[in-house]
Amino acid sequence: MEILHTASFETPAGTMLAASSSIGLAYLELPHASGHGFGGFLRRIGARATEGWAPNRPAVEQVSEYLAGKRREFDLHLDLRGTEFQRLVWDQLCRIPYGTSCAYQDVARAIGRPSAVRAVGTANGANPLPLVVPCHRVVATGGKLGGYGGGLDLKRRLLAMESAEPGVGSLL
Repeated sequence: MEILHTASFETPAGTMLAASSSIGLAYLELPHASGHGFGGFLRRIGARATEGWAPNRPAVEQVSEYLAGKRREFDLHLDLRGTEFQRLVWDQLCRIPYGTSCAYQDVARAIGRPSAVRAVGTANGANPLPLVVPCHRVVATGGKLGGYGGGLDLKRRLLAMESAEPGVGSLL
């Protein structure tokens, strides 16, 4: 059975959990996350967890820098697990520039599946690496926030942080 190394860490948003495999960061849990959580993720991929700070150090440092407004891009090895469609959506999410947002419809068009707006939303919600794969940058048509696994308040705060002047914005 595969083992994921986990590390809990404090951020301005609350306690987060990072989990890494031998390949890279596989899961990042936001504070107050909705959904099946880390336990559901472990069951889905058939793995178990053990504490392990060292494999998660780069992710913890970079997520902390991002939330402090000191990092705009992540430079991490990732172990993204999902369907082919989900990975296509997640790859497109990584192309959304810091400080901008787009609609689910825009993502569907960008991946060549303009009628798959709901499926894009579902893939967005299944993202195991929020922040790193910036699903918070996707909003409903017209700019309405819609859902977010960490809650709408966190999504609103992330978008505000990213739209602030460089060096000024942080999640605090």
